[in-house]
Amino acid sequence: MANLNMQPKTSNYNQPNNAKGKSRRLALLLITLVLLASVAFLNIQSIYDWIRLYDYSAPASISDIAGADQFTAAARRVFYVNHPNIETKDTFSGKCPNGGRESAVLGCYIPYQRGIYILQVNDPTLAGIEQVTGAHEMLHAEYDRLDGKTKNQIDSWLNDYYKHGLHDPNIIDQINAYKKSEPNDLVNEMHSLFGTEVRSLPANLETYYSQYFKNRNVVSSFYAAYENEFTSRIAQINQDDSELQNWKLQIDNLETDIHSKQASLLYTQQQLNAYRNSNNISAYNNGVPSYNLQVNSYNNEVQQVHMLVQQYNQLVSSRNAIALEEQQLVQDISSNTVTINN
Repeated sequence: MANLNMQPKTSNYNQPNNAKGKSRRLALLLITLVLLASVAFLNIQSIYDWIRLYDYSAPASISDIAGADQFTAAARRVFYVNHPNIETKDTFSGKCPNGGRESAVLGCYIPYQRGIYILQVNDPTLAGIEQVTGAHEMLHAEYDRLDGKTKNQIDSWLNDYYKHGLHDPNIIDQINAYKKSEPNDLVNEMHSLFGTEVRSLPANLETYYSQYFKNRNVVSSFYAAYENEFTSRIAQINQDDSELQNWKLQIDNLETDIHSKQASLLYTQQQLNAYRNSNNISAYNNGVPSYNLQVNSYNNEVQQVHMLVQQYNQLVSSRNAIALEEQQLVQDISSNTVTINN
């Protein structure tokens, strides 16, 4: 007979199903984490910007620069990400390297979006220089963010303009200075120079820079105004030097002629005295008119030399005053302490 008290068997089929469920959940979690990590990696710049801008409020002097330069919203954001600061000469030298007139360091951008520093310039004659410097450094920060493909395209446009369209000797001089001081960042510097100092650029570059400026000509006008304070003085000094050189030549020639006339007059005077002493009145009288003409010519040249010397000295004084002004302007944009000589 069959055993009616058989015990039911337990089934373990649900255990493998539980293991599969856990594996799926783990895989889904890993995929989610990978996706989140990928999104974070692709948006790391945005995350960094958010951190840098969190609880940041631009000082009035900085927001004034951004407003005066007519930055677009995107450019203003990048400018603020770098926490720009206006530094006095005492503190600026510790933030940025020093420079001279030809490659004056008026500001600097610390790579990887870690800061922008602008030299404080108080001379009202140089109004606009802080605005141009702020825009210059902002463009460095923007260049730092370009992807490889875009950077290659922009670099080709910048180089093409440099080789075929740039004629401003002041900007060419700056680029030549950068070739010596920063040869590895030359195109980067052209990117900032052209965007802030050139009034009219090819259409492709104008379109490119329009993403940073609502009206780029505002910044280039700032540059033209303060740069003219240097170039106009230098031009006047050069003109004065040329005129002084011509006057000096005239004075030297007149003095040589005066010395010659002086010797001739002395000889003629000795002859006339001899005629008079020998009672040769006729010869004496005949020689007097010629002698008097020589004296008049001599006196006229002496007077002419005196006038030229007076004008020369006045121009030297005026020229030196302008040179002193130009040196003072150079000193105003230098973080070095330099003694200005007359």
